[in-house]
Amino acid sequence: MGKLIVSLSPHAHGTDSVERNMYGVVIALLPALLVSFYYFGLGSVVVCLTSVAACMFFEWAICKCLMKREPSLLDGSAIVTGLLLGMNLPSNLPLWIIIIGALVAIGVGKMSFGGLGNNPFNPALVGRCFLLVSFPAQMTSWPVAGQLASYADATTGATPLAIMKQAIKDGDASLLDKLPSSVDMLLGNAGNGFGAGTLGEVCALALLLGLCYMLWKKIITWHIPVSIICTVFVFSGILHLANPIYANPLQEILTGGLMLGAIFMATDYVTSPMTHKGQIIYGVAIGFLTIVIRNWGSYPEGMSFAILIMNAFTPLINMYIKPKRFGEVPAKK
Repeated sequence: MGKLIVSLSPHAHGTDSVERNMYGVVIALLPALLVSFYYFGLGSVVVCLTSVAACMFFEWAICKCLMKREPSLLDGSAIVTGLLLGMNLPSNLPLWIIIIGALVAIGVGKMSFGGLGNNPFNPALVGRCFLLVSFPAQMTSWPVAGQLASYADATTGATPLAIMKQAIKDGDASLLDKLPSSVDMLLGNAGNGFGAGTLGEVCALALLLGLCYMLWKKIITWHIPVSIICTVFVFSGILHLANPIYANPLQEILTGGLMLGAIFMATDYVTSPMTHKGQIIYGVAIGFLTIVIRNWGSYPEGMSFAILIMNAFTPLINMYIKPKRFGEVPAKK
């Protein structure tokens, strides 16, 4: 008679997989990607394709030649890293700089720790921040949205974040009157000759559509993006009421990479806390650090640095805020 072998509990079956979630993120990024193609034309296409192709190549080469294991390109993680890296770059960035960023993102930010599931920091942000500190001139030359010039000769201009930073530096609140309206920034019209920033920050509405899709498909939960956005709204609102040289909450939320970071970067499974309570703490800290860096740091933008800082604190959050064990009965007092 055959033996019935029963595995340890809990017995639960889920439909989630790495491939499903990764390609779900790709679908969620499509609205923002299409908007960037519309506003930046050829430059956006070149940057995104180069970033994705380079990330996939470096993951294949490192797996095959250095780690001596079968490459896992079809799980979609390299594609997501390439897309997110590309969405964090200006549309006129030279190809060789994009390739270096992809090498750092995959080689240093991901594969050096053992690959997917082992990296403590978001790989795309590792690549982006490396490029920002290594090539600051090229990484802060922002093409003006809506001018479909060729990839090489796009017209550049100051971003709304740079104007907000200048208002604080000069103590002149009137500079904020030059900013595009909140409706324009929501719909993707930077206007007034401003540089639109990176590919992924040109249209907040497109990013919100991606958020709705990921919440609908249960790829992510609301805890991290909502806690980040609410913290930024409250903290920037207090600063604006105290001194009008600080931008109002809607301007802070709709400019720069805040929406892109809150929705697509901070919610990375590997580098964010496991519990909902931990995710809220993580999101609040990211929102607070973002406003601190934006208003008092050297760079106009602080989202990338804030996420990387809190990536480092994720193991500590997980240690002290642990998920409830399946079937656990609360201890009697």
